[in-house]
Amino acid sequence: MRRTVELGFLLALALILSYVESLIPFSFGIPGIKLGLPNLIVLLLLYDKTGGAREAFIVNALRIVLSGFLFSNLYAILYALSGAGFSFAAMLIGKKCGRFSMIGVSVLGGVFHNMGQIVVAMLVVETFAVSYYVPFLIVAGTATGALLGVAGMEIAPYLRRMSSRH
Repeated sequence: MRRTVELGFLLALALILSYVESLIPFSFGIPGIKLGLPNLIVLLLLYDKTGGAREAFIVNALRIVLSGFLFSNLYAILYALSGAGFSFAAMLIGKKCGRFSMIGVSVLGGVFHNMGQIVVAMLVVETFAVSYYVPFLIVAGTATGALLGVAGMEIAPYLRRMSSRH
């Protein structure tokens, strides 16, 4: 029961971060670049000893669907799910291989999230012309992934202490 409450809280926090991110006018003239604030929750859950990958996947999928219906549209859900799928797979592989720190895993997530979205964009617009954005999206995914990785490393010890108290 307690874990369900914790996961509900983290899902709510991810939804709040999605909403906050939608309010931030963060644009460099390149479609699709975001800070990825809700991915912080996914990263923290991925490194959580209690649940790990399964819970991170479920919370992220629920967050995408709920925030899509609350703050955007069906196309946004499609793009977000594709990005999240690529991102989650890369983060999980990066974490399991043991060669990446939390920051490195987060960078993988940021870069591969953008790659998943560019693949869907190519399918939707039926052209490879959007691949022009790939270098910019790699840089953006690296920068935002690194920032979220640093934040995750700072927050994770506090979450572990809170979990161990109960």
